[in-house]
Amino acid sequence: MNPDLKEIHHHFIEIAGGLSPDLVQAFQRTGPVQFQPDDSLPLAHRLCRSVAGQQLSVIAARKIWQRVLDAAGGTNLAEFFIDENAEFMRNCGLSNAKVRAMCGIAEEARAGNMEADDLRILSHKERSKELIRLWGVGQWTVDMISIFYFGDEDVWPDGDLAVRKTLEHLTSRRRKTVRTAERFAPYRSRLALYMWEYKDAVPD
Repeated sequence: MNPDLKEIHHHFIEIAGGLSPDLVQAFQRTGPVQFQPDDSLPLAHRLCRSVAGQQLSVIAARKIWQRVLDAAGGTNLAEFFIDENAEFMRNCGLSNAKVRAMCGIAEEARAGNMEADDLRILSHKERSKELIRLWGVGQWTVDMISIFYFGDEDVWPDGDLAVRKTLEHLTSRRRKTVRTAERFAPYRSRLALYMWEYKDAVPD
C-alpha cells in the first residue's frame, strides 16, 4: 500500500473521531481510497461525458453515454456533436439542453479553445470561471472535471447529492457539509471519493 495513501487514511479517521463515530466506521469500512485521475482523453470528450451524467444515477449515465458512443460509431466526438446530429443524440436519451451544451463544447474544441494544458495550471476557482462560461456547464460538472480529469486534491463537490447526503447522514444534518468538509482540507476531493465509495456510486 502506498504510504501516503495509508497516512491520509489514518489522518481522516483521526479527524472523523472529533466529528462522528459513524463517520469513523464509514472510513474504516471503506478502507484507503485510491485517487486515480484520468486525462487520457481530450478535455472536450470528458466534459461532454460529465454533462451527459448531470442529475442522473451512475448506472443511467453510463447507459446513456454508451448509447452516445455507439451512435457516434467511432467518429471523433468533437466532430459528431453538431446540430445536424442532434436527433441522434436525443435518441440516446439526452435532453435538448444537454445536446445544446455538448454541441457548444464540441464547437469550442473545434475552434481550439479547449486545451487542457491551459486550464491545468489554474486553480479550481479560476478553472470554474473559465468553464462555467460555456452554456450548460455548471459547478457540478466543473467539480467532476477538476477531480477526475485534472486531479485536483482539494475540491468538495457539494452540489453532488450522493456526496452531500452521505456526509450529512454520517455526521449531522444540522451542520453544513461545506463546513464539515473544510476539516479535511487540503484533501477534500478524497473525502468525496470516500463518500462515493461508501455509497458505491463513484461517477465516471
